[in-house]
Amino acid sequence: MIEKSSAELYNDYRLQMNKIADVRYASAVLQWDQETYLPQKGAAIRGQQIATLSEIAHRFFTDDTLGGAMQGILNKNDLPFRENRNVELTWEDYTKQKKFTSAFVRELSETVSKSYHSWMEARKANDFSLFAADLSKLIELKRKEADLLGYTDHPYNALLNDHDKGSTVALLDGVFKNMRASLKDIVQQIVGRPQVRDSFLFQYYPRDKQWEFGLRLIKELGYDLEAGRQDISEHPFTTNFNSNDVRITTRIHENDLSSMVWSCIHELGHALYEQGLPEDQYGLPAGEPASYSIHESQSRLWENHIGRSQSFCERYLPVLQEYFPDQLKNISVEDFYKGINKVQPSPIRTEADEVTYHFHVMIRYELEKKLIEGSLETLDIPGYWNEQYSNYLGIKIADDKQGCLQDVHWSHGSFGYFPTYSMGSFYAAQLFFEAAKAIPALESEIRKGNTEPLLKWLKTNIYRHGRTLTSEELCESVCGKPLDIHYFLKHILAKYKNIYNF
Repeated sequence: MIEKSSAELYNDYRLQMNKIADVRYASAVLQWDQETYLPQKGAAIRGQQIATLSEIAHRFFTDDTLGGAMQGILNKNDLPFRENRNVELTWEDYTKQKKFTSAFVRELSETVSKSYHSWMEARKANDFSLFAADLSKLIELKRKEADLLGYTDHPYNALLNDHDKGSTVALLDGVFKNMRASLKDIVQQIVGRPQVRDSFLFQYYPRDKQWEFGLRLIKELGYDLEAGRQDISEHPFTTNFNSNDVRITTRIHENDLSSMVWSCIHELGHALYEQGLPEDQYGLPAGEPASYSIHESQSRLWENHIGRSQSFCERYLPVLQEYFPDQLKNISVEDFYKGINKVQPSPIRTEADEVTYHFHVMIRYELEKKLIEGSLETLDIPGYWNEQYSNYLGIKIADDKQGCLQDVHWSHGSFGYFPTYSMGSFYAAQLFFEAAKAIPALESEIRKGNTEPLLKWLKTNIYRHGRTLTSEELCESVCGKPLDIHYFLKHILAKYKNIYNF
């Protein structure tokens, strides 16, 4: 029997990975539909359909034939960097997935689907207890997942690593400890100053006009609507089925303009990343994002460094005044800029300002850590949540919907995701600093409504690498050094000193 060359083995590997991606993305289409258009009575069977596809994808991925092809390639080690790196990363994923039985994968998928619908019902009824039983089962499965994967020091490490390779409790404890004191100091400085006015954001803004503006905004900022679409959902999110089919959702509150505008920009950042990944690497690591932290760096970069900048306000306040002349007729660019950057503790994470946002993340991080280690029970979540919001932000939580039911993540089984929001913000500040150095006219281009130079820079420096580099490797390749939280602290200190004059 003639031994196959590395090129032939790689072709076998690529074809199998394409087939696995087909199944996974078919499941993702069903999940997207589940969160946007699925009728209520279709929930139970939809969960079964998604579980079946998840089980099939797992079976394909853990097939010994695929493993043999990868071993042959890795033993020869004579392919170009990207091809070799694809195989190395897939081998890591393969060895992890081999630790899970098909029955476990199916049970986890079914539990996630059931949990999502019970979360939706609990939100409608404003009653955490309706979600508690399914969530409790899901937490048990995530603990089992951590045990199956294996970990050092803390079971939560296994789940953190799945969202950002190399992330650990020890690392995050240190980052949040250092950040907490600095953020508290900035908040205290702001509290002592006269508060800025943002009441103009909370007038009546008709739903259809908000929707029209949102579509115009994401298109002008670079979203390819021939390779994506926007819809409405309970919680804004981004999903993709390939780089030419990337979908986002938003939500509209007719008495809160900011909710729609900045959720659109946030999800746009995610979508631009997905649309910019190498099309010819479909189903392979080089066609996937570097990590959830880098993914969040893209959404936070667009939402905060672009969407809450003075230049953005100069460009888009006049546009908003075209859509809402009565509501915004007496608002200046300076008033608008200050209003959209108001710092004030609030109960909702997705609508929090840049400074207090990270207290929301810290609370969720500490809570998840306790749930996974078993020192906090599911039924104790509302009490713990409310206590921590009082301790960190001085807020009294009114109800479960405003409190521990506000995020969709747990119903998806996404334990270990929340820390990436803060890490993403820190990466965003450092990456944006480098982008501004490379594009001297960046601010003036944004003022003109031209974000193409920034998008081109991101494609060249971030998107094209896919998952071939870790978060830290990518940061070093772009910035010449690993993550440094002082870029973020410098950014918010300069910004809010100017806004609050302290």
